[in-house]
Amino acid sequence: MRNLALAVLVMSVMALALWAYTENYATKVTLDKVTQLNEDIVIAQSRVRVLKAEWAYLNRPERLMKLANANFDDLRLLQITSDHFARIEQIPFPGPDLGPIAEPIEVMNRENSQ
Repeated sequence: MRNLALAVLVMSVMALALWAYTENYATKVTLDKVTQLNEDIVIAQSRVRVLKAEWAYLNRPERLMKLANANFDDLRLLQITSDHFARIEQIPFPGPDLGPIAEPIEVMNRENSQ
């Protein structure tokens, strides 16, 4: 009986050692993936910064003005001025939403009532 208990104890220690070994390497693989993802994030952030700088460079007003003037025959682009905007009085705002008529009111004809 004592040998059986000792054998079970040895087998359980070996099983736990195997489990700890596999968990250790699974953890290392996961940490390597996290490190790689962090490096990818840093690279992506630097690419975004470069793209934002390029976008700002390409959207300089003087450059866009030169392009618009050079391609005026094809595009017919004009510079936006304050004349291109409407005054607040010219904007048709919708009236208040009155909703559906719940209780109609009968109106008598004035010509027939007299």
